Amino acid sequence: MRFSQFFIPTLREAPAEAEAVSHIYMLRAGYVRQLAAGLYIYLPLAWRVMNRIMKIIREEMNAIGAQEISMPGLHPADIWQKTGRWDAIGDEMFRLKDRGDRDMCLGMTHEEIITWLASMEIRSYRALPQMWYQMQAKFRDEARPKSGILRTREFIMKDSYSFDRDEQGLAESYRKHAEAYHRIFKRCGLRFHQVESDPGMMGGAISHEFMAPSPAGEDTIVLCKQCGYSANTELARSIPAVGARCAMPLQGEELEEVHTPNRRTVTEVASFLKADASCFIKSLLLMDDDGPFLALVRGDQELHEKKLRKIVGNFRPAQKEEVKGILGVEAGFIGPHNNNLRKIADISLKEGTYIAGANREGYHVKGIRPQEHFQAEWDDIHVAREGDACAQCKALLTLEKVIEIGNIFQLGTKYSVPLKAVYLDENGKEQPIIMGSYGIGPARIAAAAVEQNHDKDGIIWPRSIAPFDIEIIPLDMGEKEIMETAEAIYRDLTYAGFEVIMDDRDERPGIKFKDADLIGIPYQIVIGKKGLKEGIVEFKTRMTKQTERLSPADAVKRVKEL
Repeated sequence: MRFSQFFIPTLREAPAEAEAVSHIYMLRAGYVRQLAAGLYIYLPLAWRVMNRIMKIIREEMNAIGAQEISMPGLHPADIWQKTGRWDAIGDEMFRLKDRGDRDMCLGMTHEEIITWLASMEIRSYRALPQMWYQMQAKFRDEARPKSGILRTREFIMKDSYSFDRDEQGLAESYRKHAEAYHRIFKRCGLRFHQVESDPGMMGGAISHEFMAPSPAGEDTIVLCKQCGYSANTELARSIPAVGARCAMPLQGEELEEVHTPNRRTVTEVASFLKADASCFIKSLLLMDDDGPFLALVRGDQELHEKKLRKIVGNFRPAQKEEVKGILGVEAGFIGPHNNNLRKIADISLKEGTYIAGANREGYHVKGIRPQEHFQAEWDDIHVAREGDACAQCKALLTLEKVIEIGNIFQLGTKYSVPLKAVYLDENGKEQPIIMGSYGIGPARIAAAAVEQNHDKDGIIWPRSIAPFDIEIIPLDMGEKEIMETAEAIYRDLTYAGFEVIMDDRDERPGIKFKDADLIGIPYQIVIGKKGLKEGIVEFKTRMTKQTERLSPADAVKRVKEL
């Protein structure tokens, strides 16, 4: 491919609203252009990257026996209504009506559609297992699309689905997908973690996410470098670090009330009493379908609402008047003792001595000892944070910002039961198909690759997903010998199966070098008048910026070696 014939509209500066590195460089290097909020046009360079990523995905999916299909992006509402997700999903779903006034939606995922297909086509246990996948546009009305192609309203996704007779079969399909994902991300040149995650709207019992470390990441994961434990913060478990348990010095064995006028928050009371926030019990009055209950977390921790919902279901904070009516005291002075409410306490509070609200206006109390002064249901309901200890090995945990690049879910029968996707077993009895769902975002792989591989001059693509393998840069278009050498190298590499672009523009060397580094092709062959007089060209590796002086023939051999 000739640079002069290829559409690469580079920019000196990125628009001011571009913040993520991948967004800045993909705009500046002429990879994408924004049509509207969350809507991007993939220009020729970017589409070559996307096609290389999708080729790797297809190869690995085919290798585990998955079969590619294609499903519509426009869905009738009734299928989504049968699973309950038509009402459960909020404004993220694009809804519309067709000319017959029938409710429709744009597919943000395809569990309903693939399950409908399985319900129509799979009849017998002999047809199982099956794995089907597609590369399909998805639509999600993101409230705050940002970071370029990382969070968009239309995006391509590889989604695959497994259909098995039983849980054992699902576990095998899940394992195959997890291993395929590891191969895909490694081949794409990414650093990544597989972490435990919350199934969320997808449902099912077990799920994992694949996360690429990046400062631009929208998610945070918890990592233990000692035992390898990793999880999204939405699910991560942790325990207090050794020595973190609070033991308040008391004047006696009895509870000690202290006057704390107009001081309600942990921060205010801790400052007033000159005590650490970890020495407090934060008592939160909440309401569920069964009435009021207290959630108790350590003063320096935050309540993890998703974890609590898994225990009690839906709940809401009590209103000011409800707090006063139920406990006879304002929020800020609530304590876990001297009341008969149900209490769900974080496991980090199970031992130690604490300060809490005195259940009396303007007072707190020192010396609260859990299991002595109050009883509770003990569970992990706090948000894990850096410096907590690993629940598995007690080593210190660290946090890392990440980009989600893939996910896998064990769906079980969440979709097959309401959509009547069943099969006849060996005894002729109907059984629900056991399902799994598995997604990868090719654009997120591309963005993560840029986030992880760049320098001040531009992108440094991993060779496997770069738009071209090598760029040839002749420095003087008017020199016959330079152009003949450039054409010969271009021809030899192209015939050898490499994707090659030659910068045949009549531009100054500085402009060519800047554009080459910005675009990020892994290797460059620079052909100049001075070097050619000595029979050599320069072979540059974009990642290391190392330059080798080689003969034209050896430069071709070097590319083949690499």
